[in-house]
Amino acid sequence: MIIGVPKEVKDRESRVGVTPAGVKALVEAGHKVLVEHNAGALSAMPDDEYQAAGAEIVASADDVWAKAEMVVKVKEPVEEEYKYFREGLVLFTYLHLAPLTELTNALLKKKVVGIAYETVVDRFGALPLLTPMSEVAGRMSVQVGAAYLEKERGGRGVLLGGVPGVPPGNVCIIGGGIVGTNAAKMALGMGAKVTLVDLNLNRLRELDDIFNGRVFTLASNSYNIERAVKDADLVIGGVLIPGAAAPKIVTKAMVSKMKKGAVIVDVAIDQGGCIETAHPTTHSNPSYEVDGVVHYCVTNMPAAVPNTSTLALTNATFPYVLKIAKVGAKAAIKEDNGIAEGVNTYDGVLTYGAVAAAQKREWKSVAELV
Repeated sequence: MIIGVPKEVKDRESRVGVTPAGVKALVEAGHKVLVEHNAGALSAMPDDEYQAAGAEIVASADDVWAKAEMVVKVKEPVEEEYKYFREGLVLFTYLHLAPLTELTNALLKKKVVGIAYETVVDRFGALPLLTPMSEVAGRMSVQVGAAYLEKERGGRGVLLGGVPGVPPGNVCIIGGGIVGTNAAKMALGMGAKVTLVDLNLNRLRELDDIFNGRVFTLASNSYNIERAVKDADLVIGGVLIPGAAAPKIVTKAMVSKMKKGAVIVDVAIDQGGCIETAHPTTHSNPSYEVDGVVHYCVTNMPAAVPNTSTLALTNATFPYVLKIAKVGAKAAIKEDNGIAEGVNTYDGVLTYGAVAAAQKREWKSVAELV
């Protein structure tokens, strides 16, 4: 198979879909890999490393997309890339289609096989390709939130860890999944007071054990959330419903009651955000204020640490890339239920129920199509 690795074009997106180590394994397995010039440069993976691993370096994205049978990316294609779509092309990347009607339309119109990292499942029903970036984003959310609490960035001027004689900052984390757990680790490490909210009481019990009672756990309901958010210096949104639009857990009315200069980091913004006042931002223009509360809602947060992020992501994605390359997309979908769950579009048909529900469209199971 011919695998293409284009340079990411989303605002300040600096990760890359395949590493030189991945190229070497693919070439050794008999495949051809086309890598766009400087695709890995911002992840500290220069062209000469790709060439040494056996890749063919091509000058432009046009060549990568035109010649590749499977394109492996990191982020969902942006509008300028829609022109490259064609029937039968296999696109393996994060798609986050629920809030992206135009991208969904383009994939369906050109009959692209769109396999989304974020909906691939393993044999335990977990999301192995979403997990590494959720870990990075969860840890980064506290790092970023602490920086935006500084006065020069519009924050209250609070040091999360406090100092002797001065209490630490309050961090409220909405959602006890991968993002929330990693955010809690970082916030505790910085010395903050941490409150974690989740709907699942068994998960709260687990987290109480994991953190040895150092995290304050709260059952999710509007009363508890309103009180926790009102007291918080930093609110982190980490609610996930796989493939679906995130529910609005924190309302505009709740945000209006927060402290002036408090900070919100909505990690769920890829799926529309779990905070009502959140809207997507970029690394070029990352923050804005609503009711005096600073909002940081960058949709590709892990791009700020591309070397770590690329390695973490490709550790997880590469076995799937290798399998699809070996047997082809259709056979891989038939053989592997986890890959089948990752298919969001196939032969002009929407194949993921949560996306269909978010966009009010019809859909079919990919099993009916292959």
